[in-house]
Amino acid sequence: MKYLKSLPSRARAFYHRSGFILNLRRVWLLILIWAILANLAIATNREIFFRLSYLILLVVAAAFLWALYSVQAFRLERTILTLRAQVGKIVEERITAVSTGRLPKLWLELVDGGNMPGHPVGRVLSAMSPRVRYTFLVRSLCRLRGRFRLGPITASSGDPFGLFVFHRTLPETERALVVYPLTLDLPQFAPSLGNLRGGDARFQRTHHVTTNVSGTREYAAGDSYNRIHWKSVARYDRLIVKEFELDPTADVWILLDLERGIHAGTWWEQAWYEREVEGEWILQAKAEQIAPIAPNTEEYAVTCAASVAKYFLDKQRAVGLVASNHENLYAQPDRGERQLTRLLEMLAVAEANGSEAFATFIARETATMNRSVTLILVTPSPEAAWLQYAQDLRRRGFHLIVILIDAHSFGIGVNFTPVVGELVASGIIVYTVRQGDDLRVVLGSAPRAG
Repeated sequence: MKYLKSLPSRARAFYHRSGFILNLRRVWLLILIWAILANLAIATNREIFFRLSYLILLVVAAAFLWALYSVQAFRLERTILTLRAQVGKIVEERITAVSTGRLPKLWLELVDGGNMPGHPVGRVLSAMSPRVRYTFLVRSLCRLRGRFRLGPITASSGDPFGLFVFHRTLPETERALVVYPLTLDLPQFAPSLGNLRGGDARFQRTHHVTTNVSGTREYAAGDSYNRIHWKSVARYDRLIVKEFELDPTADVWILLDLERGIHAGTWWEQAWYEREVEGEWILQAKAEQIAPIAPNTEEYAVTCAASVAKYFLDKQRAVGLVASNHENLYAQPDRGERQLTRLLEMLAVAEANGSEAFATFIARETATMNRSVTLILVTPSPEAAWLQYAQDLRRRGFHLIVILIDAHSFGIGVNFTPVVGELVASGIIVYTVRQGDDLRVVLGSAPRAG
């Protein structure tokens, strides 16, 4: 690309249309040699100089055609096992380069134009024989959540003399990858709260298997065998299955604070990113250990929200999620694996980019909620306004759990001890998370409460 800067504007425009790079030093050297030979041929009228000048023109033409042929006469196949991944997991893809021409290629460089960090797709294939398939695997550890673009891959090749380098962008190799936030298997969490008053069932049919059987019906195609009621089968001599109702437990709502002004740290630091050796990350992922979380309160808050949601969904509780400053990050309470996938999809793209205060957010979202629900507040904010709202909700009968991300450990000069003390004095369950903490230990330990 350094040669491109020295080209005039029309030549640069031709470069962008044709997709090749000139090695100007070698080209100018050949032009100089050709000019000398042409002048000698005209001056001396000797055949040897004419032949040498023609030879140079043929070499340039052959080099141009060879480079163009090398970058066009091949096919690239890209196969990704899954387009959904998770922080701490490995993404594996298979890339196959097929040489479709009849002439060998000296080299072929593949460069991925995606934006996923730490995804080493770039390769140089040398001495490619004709009609041969070259396959290699790319294994990358997902370190950051989000929606990333893989590809398109750009292929480059040139001629034996190094005069021309052609590149070719392959739009069919572009893929979209969604990386879910990290979820941890918590051994325990806050005690089960939020039973509906009176313990009455909701009398609402559900496709989940619960402890409340509402009745029986005839077997229909697709029913699971574990729903069959064998006593009724023996009595009626045909397949009978059980129907279930929702458990008499209240919903769990997770309120995630994504106000831009109160989050600390950076999305990811180059020093943190390069500190881990690639082989060590891969070994950790194989051993199912926890990959380091990016050093900012946003990532810790999202990871806590995802882990708590998974914990309650595993307990067959209905979990809902709403995040501040995001109209599309709202999920009504539901149960099962589908709800977990839905929540992870939303949390994968959540960003702290709004200006709404957490107190205003709590007041708006809880205005229409039933007092029997369990509210889980995830925030790094030390402001007193939301503390007053939390205390008021506690007095009104809401069951509150606060996961406080201690921003002081991320470089913010705020003392969170008074915040924790005030919450505990109000009888609110509090978990305090600091940078570098093992979330399985912190969230799985006994909470602080008044």
